[in-house]
Amino acid sequence: MTIGIASPPSPVNEPVRAYAPGSPERASLRRELDRQADMQVEVPLRIGGRSVTTGRLGTMRMPHDHRHALGTFHKAGPEEVAAAIEAAEAARPAWAALSWEDRAAVFLRAAELLAGRFRDRLNAATMLVQSKTAHQAEIDAACELVDFFRFNVHYYRSILEQQPACAPGMWNRLEYRPLDGFVFAVSPFNFTSIAGNLPTAPALCGNTVVWKPASTAVLSAHYIMDLLDEAGLPPGVINFVPGSGAEVGDPVLADPRLGGVHFTGSTEVFQGIWRTVGVNIGAYRQYPRLVGETGGKDFVFAHPSADPVAVGVALVRGAFEYQGQKCSAASRAYLPESLFPAVREYLADTIPQLGIGDVRDFKNFLGAVIDDRSYAKHTAAIAEAHEKVGGDVVEILGGEASDEVGYFVGPTVIVTKNPSYRTMCEELFGPILTVYVYPDDAFDQTLALCDRTSPYGLTGAIFARDRGAVAKATRALRHAAGNFYINDKPTGAVVGQQPFGGSRASGTNDKAGSALNLLRWLSPRTIKETFDPPRNFRYPYMEEV
Repeated sequence: MTIGIASPPSPVNEPVRAYAPGSPERASLRRELDRQADMQVEVPLRIGGRSVTTGRLGTMRMPHDHRHALGTFHKAGPEEVAAAIEAAEAARPAWAALSWEDRAAVFLRAAELLAGRFRDRLNAATMLVQSKTAHQAEIDAACELVDFFRFNVHYYRSILEQQPACAPGMWNRLEYRPLDGFVFAVSPFNFTSIAGNLPTAPALCGNTVVWKPASTAVLSAHYIMDLLDEAGLPPGVINFVPGSGAEVGDPVLADPRLGGVHFTGSTEVFQGIWRTVGVNIGAYRQYPRLVGETGGKDFVFAHPSADPVAVGVALVRGAFEYQGQKCSAASRAYLPESLFPAVREYLADTIPQLGIGDVRDFKNFLGAVIDDRSYAKHTAAIAEAHEKVGGDVVEILGGEASDEVGYFVGPTVIVTKNPSYRTMCEELFGPILTVYVYPDDAFDQTLALCDRTSPYGLTGAIFARDRGAVAKATRALRHAAGNFYINDKPTGAVVGQQPFGGSRASGTNDKAGSALNLLRWLSPRTIKETFDPPRNFRYPYMEEV
């Protein structure tokens, strides 16, 4: 046990590598992409530090080359889930008893390993199995996950320092205990960094975890487990159980020892988890903490004073980077009549320049959507919009699609005259942006329209040179976005700079990458110590005059 009050290294955001032509990092990443593309990986479960195989296999494919399998993964069922829970419970006393410095050191070491020799491995896996470009993989799988590890340690220590006042003759302390039960982490396909943060943020706080990754992102999750093993994470602290939502989730939510759920995914699934916990509430040993970040129908709102080029660039990057498969992606825009022609011209000129294809070709701006179901959903929405041209739909820019080689959906802009058109309201999670053009003199009314159109409240942006318009939009859209951007696209939150999360149907707004999130994985105990306790029961008011 360390004697002293340790200060961990001050966190700084991991620098983003450019992967420019001729650079050493580009050559190194290309070699790793070739190596992994030629491999066939068999991914086991990890339970109590052991590799477990079940024989029930799923296939890991490249979305941009769906005939190319990267390997298989074993699927967990109720028996394996039960073993994972037991392993988490068995590991919990010793892990919680470790000093905070020892727990923090695991994740600080993981950050250094990922910033160095694990960087290409995790980036390449993210590119191949999740169809991210080199830049999108770099800012996600490398930089953001490194930032999560480093900044979470910083925030955790700052929480531990928050202690109550003491009156004379006593010492009051707060002990920040982990939860009284295991945590269930459920991670999405679209961000490797989120997949890494959901189990490790609770673990840093002394909790043990059962982790179900998305079935379409098992390979990168598997390498996260390798990273944590290399960093010294003890067996059983995080137990890795890929599989179907029902076969993994149902037995977990039925266990009375459930301490919390750390979730990122669809609104419908999170609401289902919440309902199940509600039904089971009398059976749990404690009230489970439910932390969820779900969907978004994120907006860009331009005032007539906005810079049209800045708006156009924000729409292209905000809507089409990573094929629009970000919960923060711009998917609806409100543009004034006076600004629309210039923005439309920019979009029409730019969309044909956005290369789409295999992410191993560094010239491409977009890869493929994640799977065949996603492809079918997006192409159906585009086909529906074509049928409504002349009615609700004014025109469509882009929108080409093909699934012959990969699940490629081209960047699409639907211009509608109906602010309640389906794609203005519903989350699609693809490269489809819907634009509503409003009269210049209807700025106030359109702000109110933007606020009430969607059930979500995740991200949004206002573009304006007029400061009064910025102030007005910031007030009017206060609850429409948990991350609100002024003259910037609504994507790209950075750990330590823009804590991320939204409310309404977008989640519990517990702000990943901040102390607010870590507080949900702690259960404080107040300790009061009196140095010289009273030796008489009587109070002064009881004395006779």
